[in-house]
Amino acid sequence: MQNQIHIAMLIGALTKGGAERVMVNLAGYFADKGYRVTMVTQYQKKNEYPLNKKVKRVISDITDDEVTGSRLINFLRRFKKLRNIWKSEQPDVILSFIGKNNMMAVLTSLFLGIPVAVSVRADPEQEYYNSWMKFMARHLFAWAGGVVLQTRRCFDFFPKKVQKKAVILKNPVSRDFFRERFEGEREKEIVAVGRIDENKNHEMLLRAFAGLAHEFPAYRLVIYGEGDCRERLTALAGELGLSDRILFPGSTDQVADAIYKARVFVLPSNTEGVPNTLIEAMVMGLTVISTDCPCGGPADLIKDGVNGLLTPVGDVDKMKENLHRLIKDVQMADRLGKAAVKTGESYQPQRVYREWESFLLALCIRKAADRR
Repeated sequence: MQNQIHIAMLIGALTKGGAERVMVNLAGYFADKGYRVTMVTQYQKKNEYPLNKKVKRVISDITDDEVTGSRLINFLRRFKKLRNIWKSEQPDVILSFIGKNNMMAVLTSLFLGIPVAVSVRADPEQEYYNSWMKFMARHLFAWAGGVVLQTRRCFDFFPKKVQKKAVILKNPVSRDFFRERFEGEREKEIVAVGRIDENKNHEMLLRAFAGLAHEFPAYRLVIYGEGDCRERLTALAGELGLSDRILFPGSTDQVADAIYKARVFVLPSNTEGVPNTLIEAMVMGLTVISTDCPCGGPADLIKDGVNGLLTPVGDVDKMKENLHRLIKDVQMADRLGKAAVKTGESYQPQRVYREWESFLLALCIRKAADRR
């Protein structure tokens, strides 16, 4: 049956972020299973995740020659181009990720008979950040075939007519992270992984580390990733007198190897859905600290004091206190890390992929039934 089904996926670009990685992984899984897969992105940028060679890539943005001085005309041209892509490609189902992409997927496919699954990747209050976007998401998604949410708390954002179409699907985790927990002497490193931007709030982590660095001179903080705040945070590390102990090595394709032996993994974000990097760290048995983000993703993963520690968003003093506890009490840190491994059992890749596959196939079957 899969050979007869064409899945189209829509996202802004494939630059290195959590949502982009999930979509690339899903595309690769479906392509390898024999589905026809088309990846539609508005842009093609540098530093993108590699895409499975079996997946067709289509760029939906208008060309420089088509751009005008009118934002309305530019929008209408983008709208028409994306709608023409759906008409030309004729997918059996469309899966879209993130914010305005979800809105465009629903709007441009109206009356084409193509079911759309929209995936909200973060706290809906943040992903749909102004009044008109909130209004559109709450009402437009009633026209979608299905809605994928990250946590139970996300359901509260939507009216009943959208909730009825909504499901929670886990993020597939790369096989690289499913390995035996490291039981040797861990490196004296505190690590973080992710886009270096305002939302990830690495500044809080830097200031917390600075508050205990003198007590633990052998420890260093290593933050993997790229982003707009990297230069400012590098300067802050210098101001704190810790340039040699707060490192920004950039992005890496070998995240699992890079963090495998670290003492503590930290996610300091202001908002998140269900963060991939936190899941990956827990799957490997790292001791983790995360901020307790509003939509409840980290709290769904971490039972405070059992398999990790939660910190209030933006609370430098509490982050410093939690870091101090884990560095000082190695036995406690190891106990939390060993408990964290159990969290990964429900994130086995094949199990998660099959859940996504069943969800999309159900939309295709419903579409076929509606035509009869």
